[in-house]
Amino acid sequence: MKKLNLPAYSFRFKSGEDGKALIFDEIRKKYVVLTPEEWVRQHFVNYLVREKSYPIALLAVEVMFKMNKLVRRADILVYNKKGEPVLIVECKAPEVNINAAVFDQIMSYNLKFRLKYIVVTNGLKHYACLINIENGEWSFLDSIPEYDTLIIDK
Repeated sequence: MKKLNLPAYSFRFKSGEDGKALIFDEIRKKYVVLTPEEWVRQHFVNYLVREKSYPIALLAVEVMFKMNKLVRRADILVYNKKGEPVLIVECKAPEVNINAAVFDQIMSYNLKFRLKYIVVTNGLKHYACLINIENGEWSFLDSIPEYDTLIIDK
């Protein structure tokens, strides 16, 4: 797998019955197919937990939700201690450029969640934004926020 612009972490791997590479997901507590997007997702979860002090118990991966009668999946949702979502992360494979379409996707998901913080990453570039829910304006942050920032701000 491609080297990412994130710290190196150790993972557990195995081969599936069909010969596909699998990686162990600490959040879902199971092995999942190792796609380029999953490689980014697993690194970013570790980054949030180890570098930004996000409690692993307050992270959820591949969260299904309905939007306009369609089933969607949020790559990573971060919750506060009350169980309320506070940040959504959209992960893309490293070869996917982060462009307006990617931001449109996460902003449409955020219509459902109405969160102040969104993050988009392809493992090489990471963008964090602060959203003003009332007027729809948003601004880029200089870095991925620490967990304490999210819950103090809520």
